[in-house]
Amino acid sequence: MKVSLILGHPTPGSFNHAICATAMAALKANGHTCQFHDLYAERFDPVMPSSELPKDAPLPAEIERHCQEIGEAGGIIVVHPNWWSAPPAILRGWVDRVLRAGRAYNFVPDGQGGAKPVGLLKAQVGLAFTTANTPHDKEVQLFGDPLHTHWLKVVFGLCGVARIEKWDFSPIITSTADERRQWLDEVERAVARYFPCE
Repeated sequence: MKVSLILGHPTPGSFNHAICATAMAALKANGHTCQFHDLYAERFDPVMPSSELPKDAPLPAEIERHCQEIGEAGGIIVVHPNWWSAPPAILRGWVDRVLRAGRAYNFVPDGQGGAKPVGLLKAQVGLAFTTANTPHDKEVQLFGDPLHTHWLKVVFGLCGVARIEKWDFSPIITSTADERRQWLDEVERAVARYFPCE
């Protein structure tokens, strides 16, 4: 299976990079093809120009390549830090430019004078691994876990991904080496569970 792994973290050697390395190793061990994109390293431009807004707009080659990859992927994994209860701007811009109307989803009449979304992605699994300095229970208590809503309901849900799960590793700032090893073990088990041997 082709699995798209999308990283949104600016610092090489970060724990987010370690999550990606662990996920890639687990995918390859189970015979899957990993299409990895480190958005910062690739200098992905997150700003959508007005010329790309129409559904049938001609796209720059890089964006078209991303659209084709994500359209063919059997699974999607996103990895990023929690910044202001949201993904970094580069990853939000990737969603804007790549998960396009007509390619990742469509709106169709709902029979009541409105419209409803229909997901178009082939991916059956969507996983999100996030990191934060705010403890997860505090994030939920104060803000209601906005990243859960963002990925599971808004993005993956709208695009038709059937099996969805999110993990939050926190607080990173006070974590020990042992805690981080345990978190990476959790990543490995999760990826192996959702993407078993073919």
